[in-house]
Amino acid sequence: MASAPLAQQANPSSLPQTAEDVRSKQLEDASRSFAFTSRLDALVAWGRKNSLWPMPYGTACCGIELMSVVGPKYDLARFGAEVVRFSPRQADLLVVAGTITEKMAPVLVHIYEQMLEPKYVLSMGACASSGGFYRAYHVLQGIEQVIPVDVFVPGCPPTPEAVLDGVMSLQKMIADGHPRPWTKQWQRPTWIKPIF
Repeated sequence: MASAPLAQQANPSSLPQTAEDVRSKQLEDASRSFAFTSRLDALVAWGRKNSLWPMPYGTACCGIELMSVVGPKYDLARFGAEVVRFSPRQADLLVVAGTITEKMAPVLVHIYEQMLEPKYVLSMGACASSGGFYRAYHVLQGIEQVIPVDVFVPGCPPTPEAVLDGVMSLQKMIADGHPRPWTKQWQRPTWIKPIF
């Protein structure tokens, strides 16, 4: 019986509330209708995820498929990536679509180095991802040999739905804060000399 008064004393709801406590509680309840709380890094990730600025690097038939993804039927703008930039200094997503020859590799690396941080790379199609059916000395057998790649989209050429799935996979990676060690550990390949 002696423990009941101690329990009542420990319970703050049983204590009388002051007018200031009541006003604070009312303000807190009212703020729930127009405010939300979050972590700052989650808010930044949400902004990055929904505002990708892609730079297309189309060299073959995959470039045509990329055009259809940006067009009105598939509408990449629904995912916040409609601001297509043709300057690497204004882009944060490099979409490599098509065959990359060894002569193009230094240009691709140069473009990648000029892009804004954080930067992402989507390799679209069999030729960019693995050299495709070009098993020859002059074709790069996958762009990951020269730049780090975040998402590979398979196909020859990949369907627009597959490209949209690749963009959504990248967005999920950004939103979750997925670690990207392949980007952090990247160094310019020694066989590629600076252009300028």
